[in-house]
Amino acid sequence: MRDVGDCSTCPPACSAEGPGSARVPRAVTARGPGASGAGAGGSGAGCCVPDHFPDCSDDPGPRDACGVFGVWAPDEDVAKLTYYGLYALQHRGQEAAGIAVADGRAVLVFKELGLVAQVFDEVTLASLSGHVAVGHTRYSTTGSSTWENAQPSYRSSRRGGVALGHNGNLTNTVELAAGLVDTGEDRIRATTDSDLITAMLAAHPGPTLRDAAMAVLPRLAGAFSLVFCDTSTLYAARDTHGVHPLVLGRLGGGGGGGGDAPAAGWVVASETAALDIVGAEFVREIEPGELVVIDAAGPRSHRYAPATPHGCLFEYVYLARPDTTIAGRSVHATRVEVGRALAREAPADADLVIGVPQSGVPAAVGFAEASRIPYGEGLVKNSYVGRTFIQPSQTIRQRGIRLKLNPLRDVIDGRRLVVVDDSIVRGNTQRALVRMLREAGAAEVHVRISSPPVRWPCFYGIDFATRAELIASSSCVEEIRESLGADSLAYVSLDGLVAASRQPAETLCRACFDGVYPVPLPHTGHLGKYLLEDVVSEITAGMNGADPSPDVDSVVRPG
Repeated sequence: MRDVGDCSTCPPACSAEGPGSARVPRAVTARGPGASGAGAGGSGAGCCVPDHFPDCSDDPGPRDACGVFGVWAPDEDVAKLTYYGLYALQHRGQEAAGIAVADGRAVLVFKELGLVAQVFDEVTLASLSGHVAVGHTRYSTTGSSTWENAQPSYRSSRRGGVALGHNGNLTNTVELAAGLVDTGEDRIRATTDSDLITAMLAAHPGPTLRDAAMAVLPRLAGAFSLVFCDTSTLYAARDTHGVHPLVLGRLGGGGGGGGDAPAAGWVVASETAALDIVGAEFVREIEPGELVVIDAAGPRSHRYAPATPHGCLFEYVYLARPDTTIAGRSVHATRVEVGRALAREAPADADLVIGVPQSGVPAAVGFAEASRIPYGEGLVKNSYVGRTFIQPSQTIRQRGIRLKLNPLRDVIDGRRLVVVDDSIVRGNTQRALVRMLREAGAAEVHVRISSPPVRWPCFYGIDFATRAELIASSSCVEEIRESLGADSLAYVSLDGLVAASRQPAETLCRACFDGVYPVPLPHTGHLGKYLLEDVVSEITAGMNGADPSPDVDSVVRPG
């Protein structure tokens, strides 16, 4: 553990180190009157701490990528299966939800802003009949949160309709949009890369959607896990890096049994947990660079590009459900092991270990096991509260974390606490949490984070703040500790996190931690959540105000 007076491990001039050079201190401990905890000692000279950090709790943290689900099952209620699959993936996106169904003749899409249970009811689901379905639950990483941008996206073509759900972000969006305009395909209403992919598939002259996909997919750069369908067939594809997960499952025949019984259907989902919810047996992951076509003949694999795996390491930290398995490794087991590593790397002298629900809890359990400090439930989470930034006043906004978390005073009062959380983005949530724990009587608060400092934004489908908003991009660990008001602060090392995942380091995307982006990025003018909105505005202006909406007759808009 380094001396706080030694700023050699802090970012130069209090700014983040360059790509690939991030080395983080294990722990930083408070100094001065009343401060105590692991690592005390030294000169007491600290880093230059800025006079002001934002003091508001409108910090949503890392926003999830999106969830996709698809099913091919002639004898099943595919709309209801998709509904339950999306319900299992709700944590990946809470802005909008939609389901597309196909019956061999046509594709019908129903989508709306809101949670899965708010968008669909029994009447709506009963109206969605067919043997193929594609579902999507969205958090916007490209384009605004509008009905037009909700998914599945839809386009008609001479082969019939195409409906598509997308998890991830493309990095050559502007180039693809320009190509569509050049070919005369300028009916762009949605402002998402997902709609561009759908338009490209629909516009391709190939005789089948498989032919179109084999031609279009190699042109896409960035991260994409896709589930799409035409009037009769289900398709799934994953980018060559396999940044976000996508898995194939089997619905058993013969009364629900698996084994050698003929399959009753096939399921594709963002996470294995969604397969469990609908009673599907995990078969395998969709491989990076693979297109899978599913119809009456079963799944057929087509390789459209060589695989260069770089799976998202942050899926293990926060994005995925704990009951999901990624690349053969349990997410829950990974988080517990990260906690053990964190206890070895940054021990603390404390009475109780508590986790910040939900994703901080497994790491807290691991920390308690390795440190032999008792684990306890010190925070109660209200599972029915959404974002904390929709508040009527600044006073309530600053207390917004209490809508989500409330301390158990009899557990906390007088105790020296180790508080384990999954990550720090802006720091606002952790700042409010530390203050709340102190008000509940905590004698000391030692914050431990089960991921390295997040210093770089994600361009592959996680809506991290811009780099200027990431507290670790411009502040060293001591500055962050003082900002939070904690007695000590430590992050797990990148090596420790990678080791817990049990994946080779070279097969993981760690860009948010080390700034090394496996997929080349365009110049900054071609990056950003809202970049397509300017493109669409220019196209619409060139059409003299004509409505560019795609195929509205096949997309149902409630109300």
